[in-house]
Amino acid sequence: MGKQRFLIVLLALVLTGCATKQYPQAAAVTPEESATLNCSALDQELVKAHSVQSDIEQTGQFDALTVLGFVGDFGLGNGIAKYNASQKAERRLTQLQSLKAAKCSQRLS
Repeated sequence: MGKQRFLIVLLALVLTGCATKQYPQAAAVTPEESATLNCSALDQELVKAHSVQSDIEQTGQFDALTVLGFVGDFGLGNGIAKYNASQKAERRLTQLQSLKAAKCSQRLS
């Protein structure tokens, strides 16, 4: 019985070590993107940025990995991963919106 208990505990530790969810990551707007994206491309990138935010929310929903993550580190790993992914997605969205305002508002005048 002692060997089985050890293997179960070892398996649980291995599973909790892998329990951090993989959130989509959004890169910051690069100088090259700033220079080359036109209004139509910016609209497409804004749709993609909103999609990444939606994917982050869906990934953050409660599931088995949430339970394993909580057992391993009280959910801190998943919470930090979600926060970082959300911050990056929000930063990209803000950058794209600012770029669109700068490039595309001139066309409306």
